[in-house]
Amino acid sequence: MRANYGTGIVRAGGKLRTVRSAAKQRDRGRQQRLRQPVETRRALIEAAAGIFNSAGYHGTDSNRIAREAGYAPGTFYVHFPDKLAIFLEVYKNWVSDEWSSIEAILKSGASARAIRRRLSHAVLEHHLTWRRFRASLRALSATDARVHAARVASRSRQIEIMTRLIRARGTPVPSRAAMLAQLLIAEALCDAVADGDTKTLGVGEQEIIRLLDESARDLLS
Repeated sequence: MRANYGTGIVRAGGKLRTVRSAAKQRDRGRQQRLRQPVETRRALIEAAAGIFNSAGYHGTDSNRIAREAGYAPGTFYVHFPDKLAIFLEVYKNWVSDEWSSIEAILKSGASARAIRRRLSHAVLEHHLTWRRFRASLRALSATDARVHAARVASRSRQIEIMTRLIRARGTPVPSRAAMLAQLLIAEALCDAVADGDTKTLGVGEQEIIRLLDESARDLLS
C-alpha cells in the first residue's frame, strides 16, 4: 500500500479514494444535522442528560455538552441561552419519561395489586438510574430560583396528570393536598434509596417498595 499525504490520496488494492472526499462527506453530514434544528436540539438534550447524570450539574459546561452531541461549542447557544436552561429541559424530559411509564403500567390490564407493585418498582428504578441527576436537581432547587420555580410548576403538572389517570380508572379522585403528599413522599423515599441513605439507616429496599405500594393503593383504591 502506498500513501501520498501531500495530495491526500491513498492507494490500496489498486483503488483510489481521497481523504478529502471522506472529509467532505463528514462535513456534509454535519451540515445536514445543523440544518435540522429539532434533531440538533434533541441531540444536545440527550448528551446533556448523560453528562449531568454522570458528572453532575457543576461537573460539565456547555462546550462539553455540544462536543458530546457532535457539534461545535457555538451550536449550543443557538438552542439554549445557558447551561441551566438545558438542565431544566432534561428535568422536563425526566418527568415525562417517568409518567409515560406510569401511564403504560396503569393501562396494562393487570390486576390492581400487580399494577401497584409494578408502579413501585418502576418509579424507584427511575430514581436509581438517574441518581446523580436527581442530586443536582435537589441542590439547585434549594439555591436557584429558576430551578425551584420549575420544580414547583412540574409538581403542579404531575398532580394534573395524576388526576386524569385516576379519573380514567373510574376511581374517586383524592384532594389536591393528598396527591401532593403522595408525590412528595414517593420522591423522598426513592431519592433516599438512590442516595444510599436507607441502607445506612438499616431500612431495606423491599420495605420502601412496600410503602410505595401502600401509597399507590391509597391513590388508586
